[in-house]
Order: sequence, then structure tokens, then C-alpha cells
Amino acid sequence: MPVRHFTASDGARIAFRDSGGTAGPVLLCLSGLTRNSTDFDYLLPHLPRCRVVRMDYRGRGASDWTGAGTYTVPREGRDAVELLDHLGIGRAAVLGTSRGGLVGMMLAAVAHDRLAGLCLNDVGPQLEQTGLARIFDTVGRNPAARTLDEAAQALAAFSTGFEGVPESRWHEEAARHYIETPDGLKINYDPELRQAFLGAVEGDQPDLWPLFDACAGLPLALIRGANSDLLPVAATAEMRHRRPDMIFAEVPGRAHIPFLDEPESVAAIRDWLGRTL
Repeated sequence: MPVRHFTASDGARIAFRDSGGTAGPVLLCLSGLTRNSTDFDYLLPHLPRCRVVRMDYRGRGASDWTGAGTYTVPREGRDAVELLDHLGIGRAAVLGTSRGGLVGMMLAAVAHDRLAGLCLNDVGPQLEQTGLARIFDTVGRNPAARTLDEAAQALAAFSTGFEGVPESRWHEEAARHYIETPDGLKINYDPELRQAFLGAVEGDQPDLWPLFDACAGLPLALIRGANSDLLPVAATAEMRHRRPDMIFAEVPGRAHIPFLDEPESVAAIRDWLGRTL
């Protein structure tokens, strides 16, 4: 589906994809930190009939680069609400991958009436420092690989905890997130995201459990990669304790983040969407 744009309240042009249609629930997909709306390409063929809206955060994908000071969860959440307003959508079920799940939990706290439900993909209110450090090592930096083929091989080698992933999938991932140039591969997002990420993770971390608790009353689902180095097992257990009605799926052979086309992921998302109606 073609990329469209709307203008946010601060003048930034924000890109999105909209499947259109009116049948079924509205699903708003929010991607990971450095990623974009193509994060959900693998899932789309497995969804029941619904309207799917996918947003590129500012600084990523086809959206404007607006500087490190604007690459924050509150600003990205505001952009998401403004996109719903632009499309005339009152409420949407939110599927948030990693960073997108943090945005989704924040929206549950500040715009609860706009959410029909929240599904978290390998993220929660408590995160492992090991996973955050791994992300920091690469965010905002161009890869050493000079071709997409080399990048695919590097992704396969670097992505420990992923098992049984076909070589073709790593090629798809490389093509979605790097740009081939005469000088080698370049990341397809604003390098200033590194500065924003560092500012967000250094120092004492805020208590995010109130954001999770703000999801009260919303259909809730959690998908966790069984080998995740970002979402702790203990935090997962606490989330399930606080929300015993939460749909939960642990995906074997996946680390951070599941691709969402795994049978366990698809079953959880379809079940959760059914509860948002």
C-alpha cells in the first residue's frame, strides 16, 4: 500500500500506511526504536479482516527528520494520536513492537479512551540492561557491511537467540533497514536517534509500572521471545500476575524481537483482536 503523509502539530510530515476499509477493528501498529512501518509486513497476511494503520516515527522511514530533542516517547505518542485524529479514527487497538509498546503503555495512561486494546511485542515496564546495551552498541551507526548480502550474513551471525530462521528472512531484514550507496550501506533513519536514546537510558530509570497498570480495562496481550535479552522473565511473571486475563505467548527460537508471523504470535494477536471488538 502506498505511503501517505500528514502534518503533525509542530509542522513535521509524518508518514503512514493505511489499508483502508471499514470492516473489523482498527489496528494501529507502532514499530521498534530504529525501525519503521515495514516491521509488520510479515504479520499482515495472517491478520483477520481489519483496518491496519502503520506509522513511521519522525526520523525514521519516510517521515521528516526533526532532531534528537523530538525523538521521545511522549512526542511519538502525540504523533500517533494526531494520526488517528487525521484519519477520523476514535479508537484503535495498538500493537507495539519494543519501543512501540512503550508508546502504547504511555497512551494507555494519557489517552486511555483512544485505545481499544494493547498488544506488547517483547517489551514491558522493566527492561534488561543487557538488551539495552546491545541496542546502544548499534543505534545510529552505519554497519561495517558494504552490501545487503554482507549485511544479511552479519545479521544472522549477530542475532543470537534466533533459531531456524531462513537465510531469506535476514535478506529481507537487511533490505528493510539499510540503503545501498557507492560508499557502502547506510542506516535509513536519522543518526541523531543515538543521542536521543542515550539521553533516555542514562541515569536513573523511571518507574514504568504505573503505565502498565494504566492498561486496566483494556484487552491486553504480551508476546515474548523465549530467548529475549530485553524483557526479563521476572518482569513477565509480574505482568501476568497483575493482569491474569492478559493473553500471553512465548515464542520459541526467538530473541528480541519476534517477527510476528510465528504461529504463537499469530494466534495471540488474533485472539487479542477478537477481544477488542
